Parts: sequence; C-alpha cells; structure tokens
Amino acid sequence: MPFTATGEIAYVLLVFGLFVVPKFLQRFRLPSAVTSLAIGAAVSLSLHLFGGDPTIELFATLGIVALFLFAGLEVDFAELRAETPVLAWHIVIQLALLAAVAWALVLLLPLSTRAATLVALALVTPSTGFILDSLPSFGLSSRERFWVKSKAISTELVALGVLFVLLQSDDVQRLWQSSLVLAGLIVLVPVAFLLFARIILPFAPKSEFAFLVIVALVCAFVTRRLGVYYLVGAFLVGVAAQRFRKELPALASEKMLHAVEVFASFFVPFYFFKAGLHIEQRDLTWEALAGGLILLIAAVPLRILTVALLRRMALREQWRDALRVSTPLLPTLVFTLVLAEILRERFESPTWLFGALICYTVLNTLIPGVLLRAPATEPDLMVAGDTPEVEDPAVVPNRRHAIS
Repeated sequence: MPFTATGEIAYVLLVFGLFVVPKFLQRFRLPSAVTSLAIGAAVSLSLHLFGGDPTIELFATLGIVALFLFAGLEVDFAELRAETPVLAWHIVIQLALLAAVAWALVLLLPLSTRAATLVALALVTPSTGFILDSLPSFGLSSRERFWVKSKAISTELVALGVLFVLLQSDDVQRLWQSSLVLAGLIVLVPVAFLLFARIILPFAPKSEFAFLVIVALVCAFVTRRLGVYYLVGAFLVGVAAQRFRKELPALASEKMLHAVEVFASFFVPFYFFKAGLHIEQRDLTWEALAGGLILLIAAVPLRILTVALLRRMALREQWRDALRVSTPLLPTLVFTLVLAEILRERFESPTWLFGALICYTVLNTLIPGVLLRAPATEPDLMVAGDTPEVEDPAVVPNRRHAIS
C-alpha cells in the first residue's frame, strides 16, 4: 500500500488499534495477542488492507525475532541443571505425549507422519515467550513461576530440535547440510560476541543492544533460509548471549533484558496482526470450529494432567498446587501460528485444519487467565532499579513482563 494521505491514515489507525484497543479489552481477560490476531483477521476479511505490506512484514519479523531472542535470554542452564531429575522426566513425558498425539492423528486424519508430528507439536508445545510475559498476571508464587518458566523453556528447547529435524528429514543430505550450518552458528555466534567485546565495543559504547538485535536478525534469516523459520536462529542467539554473560555481562544483564522486552513489546503486536491477515474466509467454517473444539477437548485435559501427575508423583504436591503449575503452560499461541502456516504452505493437509488450529490456540490461550483469575490489566514494565519481592530465597523469581 503506497504512502498516500489515505495510506498514512490507515497506518495511524492501525497503530491505535494495536496499542490501545487491546489494552482496553484486557479488562475482559482478553490477551492483547489474541486481540491483535482478531484485528488482523477483521481487517483482512472486511477491508482487504495490508495484505503483503512490506512495512507490516518487516515489523512482524522484528516482533517474532525479538520474542524468541527474549525467550533465549531467559534460559539459565544453572537453574535447569539444579532441577535436572524432574525436568528430565518432564521432557520424557512430553516426548511420549508428542509421539502418542502424532500416532493418533495419523490414524484419524489423512496426514503423513511428518505432517501429523507437526500438528502434534502445534498442539502440545507451550509458547514460551508468551507464557513468560503472562506469568505476573497469574498470581503465582516465586517457586511456581520458576517451575512454569523451567518447564516451558525445557519443552521449547526439545520442540525446536524436533522441528528442525522434521522440516529437514525429507532429504538426508539437506539435513546434514542444515545441521552443519546450525552447528556453525552455534560456534560462530559466541566468537562474534567476543570480537565485538574486544574490537568494537571500546570504540562504540552502549551499542550492545543494537549488536544483539542485529545478530539475532542475521541468524533468524539464516535459519529461515534453512526452512526452520526465524524462531530457531533468534532463540539460539539469546541462549548464546546468556552463556556469554561472564565475558560480556551487558549482553544478558537485567538492563539488556528490559531493553529487549520493551523492543519486543512494540513489534510483537504486528506479528500477531500479520498472522491474522493470513486468516481467510475458507478458514472460518463450522467444520474448522468443530475441529478446533475437538482438539481443545482432547488435548487440553491431557496436557494439564500429564504435568500435574508428574508433579504429584515427583514432588508430592497437592493436586491444586500441581494444577497451578500445569495450567499456565497451556498457551501454544506462537508455536501453533508458525506451524499452521508451515502446514498450509508445505504439506498437503485438510483445508479445515488451519482454521481448527487457530481456533484451538486462541481458546487455549484464554484458559489460564480464566482459571487462574488473572487481573484485568497487565503489570507495567519494570523500570531499572525495581526489585521484585522474593518469596523463596532459594529461587530468583521471574521478572515482570509486558509483552503480550
């Protein structure tokens, strides 16, 4: 859409719609991500605006990269190692759940094994960035927030690995080549950080944030070319920055995390808006709605019970406490949106499946706010110097987030 007077007004109205309307609707416990998705669908279906718009595409890319960069920065391997036995059992159970769901989909739907496994990933993989953002609104204790964060991150690490293999497994040579490229990124990103710290930073102070975002974008585009979407590269850079914090503390400091948080809070709504633009009239059918409800009824209780049962057995928790940890892990928003697009573009799947997955992820994203009685408004961004209350001195609680 060219920048005519009408076009400029449309952009102004869009910014208002993405940053004001969702905040207003939060009083009805509607996550702003869901509102942005709905706005995109409404604009696409009724006004036919912004389709293929390069500005929206750029902002959406910055949003998804920032969100997964932020999720990667949240990975603390020391914390994960401290609870290795429970998290290891959690990963084993999640893989078993993934395999069981994929097997059931192969039996029930006209899907190949690869496509069915992608659908299973879309159904059972928690959206870590979105969940970390939403944690402060659920009224959880610091220990509960720690467990939700750890389980979401560990599950996503495994899910990204499965996704990488699945999307390359149709060609063994391509899988090996892509694996070598990914291994190269894992080796080269820390080297890039080290060179930046020694050669560039002394002459360009306060450039850490720009460098981190640029490296995340470059790696995201590399993994996009590999066919595994932007999220793998961005997440990898966040993890590398976290691991590199001793040599360059500013890359994974609280101040840097806050900066990435603010950056993402601006661009993420454009990602959900763009995802809404891809919803077509054929996706909004009674068949798709029924399929989404069936997926919800079948998958959500199973996901809640598997996590709650593990905690009941491993940690001897009461059912009520176990459910308070398993319920916040339900949202699959970003992962499902990404995989639904991949399924529609690269695999022969039933026409109703895309709409069913959208219905499923929107509904499961709404559940935690209802069951945990989240407050009507989200917390403000934490400013530098704020100190959250620590309920459990053994665990550092998750910071307050405002990406939605």
